[in-house]
Amino acid sequence: MCPKCGEITDIFKSGGGENMALAMSVPFLGRIPIDPQIVEACDSGQPYVDKYRQSQAAKAFGEAVALLVGSNGQEQAAKKETSTMRIAIPVAQGQLCQHFGHCEEFAIVDVNSQEKCISGIHRETPPAHAPGVLPEWLGQQKVNVVIAGGMGSRAQSLFAENGIQVVIGAAAGTPEEVVNAYLSGTLQTGANICDH
Repeated sequence: MCPKCGEITDIFKSGGGENMALAMSVPFLGRIPIDPQIVEACDSGQPYVDKYRQSQAAKAFGEAVALLVGSNGQEQAAKKETSTMRIAIPVAQGQLCQHFGHCEEFAIVDVNSQEKCISGIHRETPPAHAPGVLPEWLGQQKVNVVIAGGMGSRAQSLFAENGIQVVIGAAAGTPEEVVNAYLSGTLQTGANICDH
């Protein structure tokens, strides 16, 4: 129905959102793809855009919010050009280590975040475990995200200070399985098994 004259129109048939925005003289903010995980995240009390940040719908939400808050075009262009991300997985016996500070090595996974695929992976032996060492060391490795089974609250805050996002409560799996699940928005997370 036309908002101005009340007549039924075919506004939704072709270019629906853009046409409706034009008819109402408001800016068109974008389309949000239908994703059943939006309902799942809301029902579990977790913000969808945090839990499934690599999904198409989360990116569409982000672009719409950026338009609402007035991000300039240069900032958006810079974000689009930055399509690489580095994810660190603590590993023991080839699987994600459930106790972050007790891992044998870290799998450092380079990811093309636009194409949602792994572009490279290498393993690094961490320095001796001591408070504050791993967050600083992984920051030097230019890591953006750490996925772990459990991690103490002090380590989490130190990662935040280094600008590194932490995902905790991940189940065991190979680094490739864990990262691919994260990229597809299907990574299952549970309780943090570390309470120190």
